[in-house]
Amino acid sequence: MAAAGGERRILGIDPGSVRTGFGIVAVDGARSRYIASGVIQAGSGAFAERLHTIFAGLTEVIAEHAATESAIEEVFVNRNIQSALKLGQARGAAICACAGAGLSVAEYSARAIKQALVGRGGAEKTQVGYMVRTVLGLQGELREDAADALAVALSHAQHDRFRRQMARSSPGGAA
Repeated sequence: MAAAGGERRILGIDPGSVRTGFGIVAVDGARSRYIASGVIQAGSGAFAERLHTIFAGLTEVIAEHAATESAIEEVFVNRNIQSALKLGQARGAAICACAGAGLSVAEYSARAIKQALVGRGGAEKTQVGYMVRTVLGLQGELREDAADALAVALSHAQHDRFRRQMARSSPGGAA
């Protein structure tokens, strides 16, 4: 779905059960432009209320900034299964907010996001933040969760450009 003039507004989400980062970029062809970013503070109260805060906060962000599609980071399971389960539930609340607003939801691993932005799946967070600021022409520091969410949105735009290019160049693809 594209806004007027072919511009797409991609909402990137870095989910968390305490803090959920969001970032919106406008994409028109190969150009990406910063629209907004921030962090939804779900806090440390009752878990159901925190999930509702994420859902309501993202619903508001989508409406306020006219997002046309969304992308979210996948769950990474390290050692703490309880944390992974809570993160999965936070992702669920975020995905429901997007789906409820009629947005498509793409999902990317942290490695795929880093690869798309930095060119290396094992890149450090500082490198990702640097590339986000460089690509969007931003000055100063961004909050980590917001920078990560912008990275998700930019990664989605990059992956989408690649998919479209491959479709055009493959036999039987659109010209």
